Amino acid sequence: QVQLVESGGGLVQPGGSLRLSCVASESTFSSYAMRWYRQAPGKERELVATITSTFGSANYADSVKGRFTISRDNARNTVYLQMNSLTPEDTAVYYCNAQRGGLRYWGQGTQVTVSS
Repeated sequence: QVQLVESGGGLVQPGGSLRLSCVASESTFSSYAMRWYRQAPGKERELVATITSTFGSANYADSVKGRFTISRDNARNTVYLQMNSLTPEDTAVYYCNAQRGGLRYWGQGTQVTVSS
């Protein structure tokens, strides 16, 4: 069982930045592909960004491409999501996800609110 703990959410003005962190309890963290999802009120959960286990390759949803950056520090068992140029449409609960084969684990989520 992998425990994932997100942090870094909060209230930010439009155009601002936040960095989310997700710390994993698993010592084999580097073998997991890591993803950030988000869910806005009344909407389905959507995939925001993925970083692979082996090469650390990143992929992004079109809605965040060029504004968000996913990265990982395997020595710290941590994945990050740097979010820049935030808009009110980015308001959501952001969830960290770890996946290896058929195994998937979720964090509890962290709220991001973009508002003036």
